[in-house]
Amino acid sequence: MEAKGYHVAVVGATGAVGQQMLQTLENRNFPISKLTLLSSERSAGTKVTFKNEEYTVQAATPESFEGVQIALFSAGGNVSKQLAPEAVKRGAIVVDNTSAYRMDENVPLVVPEVNEEALKTHNGIIANPNCSTIQMVVALEPLRQAYGLNKVIVSTYQAVSGAGAVAINELREQSKAILNGDQFTPEILPVKGDEKHYQIAFNAIPQIDKFQDNGFTFEEMKMINETKKIMNTPQLQVAATCVRLPVETGHSESVYIEIDQKDVTADQIKALLKDADGVTLQDDPSNQIYPMPAHCVGKNDVFVGRIRKDLDQENGFHMWIVSDNLLKGAAWNSVQIAESLIKLQLV
Repeated sequence: MEAKGYHVAVVGATGAVGQQMLQTLENRNFPISKLTLLSSERSAGTKVTFKNEEYTVQAATPESFEGVQIALFSAGGNVSKQLAPEAVKRGAIVVDNTSAYRMDENVPLVVPEVNEEALKTHNGIIANPNCSTIQMVVALEPLRQAYGLNKVIVSTYQAVSGAGAVAINELREQSKAILNGDQFTPEILPVKGDEKHYQIAFNAIPQIDKFQDNGFTFEEMKMINETKKIMNTPQLQVAATCVRLPVETGHSESVYIEIDQKDVTADQIKALLKDADGVTLQDDPSNQIYPMPAHCVGKNDVFVGRIRKDLDQENGFHMWIVSDNLLKGAAWNSVQIAESLIKLQLV
């Protein structure tokens, strides 16, 4: 990486993902000459420490982006729609961690291990995919390249941190209440602002985001559409069922795929993933070694295990994929995109 520093802005600096972005920038020793921390009016004035220096978070306005070269956004889709174009007007490259621009045909949707070259087509805004999509495509892209890929069926087991700090707090408070025999009223999950809310502690909720007219939720449609866009395979068959579990951090996925070749073994797939960029293979059933969310927290990689050939479909395989949804699913992928922009001399 070049020695020169960049003027970096983090929008949503006080949120869960914003905090992880700052931690990741620090851990990676990202080349920063100036750091601007931005948030909503409500969070403005908050003090945040970065590399032992205290910063005051400012309210984000169009003028906040004067001189900014790289802007990492994670403050909600409405903020991104309002301010990302303003940042671009002032010369910044925006890496947006919301769903605002993901399916915009003029905006690349990027996971560096999968489609880094797509960054070269950016027009100022780059979209960071959905957390569940990211970890899945990192694991599947090496297989698609080696053997072809024609079908993906995924069931997710998603952590509450994907719904923000309020959902983590709700899980903790409900758990305490149930263990103490106290009453409680669910207020956040499955979707804040929806008519009904359900208990998440000691439960599983088969709804993430709002239901669409086709019976799938918006989260499920994100996975379906984003996977096709990132892999540039519109003909790929993808189906998803997304479920929220009482886990704080770390999304898990049970994934069934069908590849084009029929003579491939599970051992060949394991060997391929063992050397894949951004993947850690944990697959030794005889010793009960497999990925679990409790063990992936704070780690950048995507963890894959339980790889086995389908018993009926010759070209079908099953696998289990786990990753820290706040890191590879959000903050790390965003910072990784910024690193790729520097590497490709695009900033």
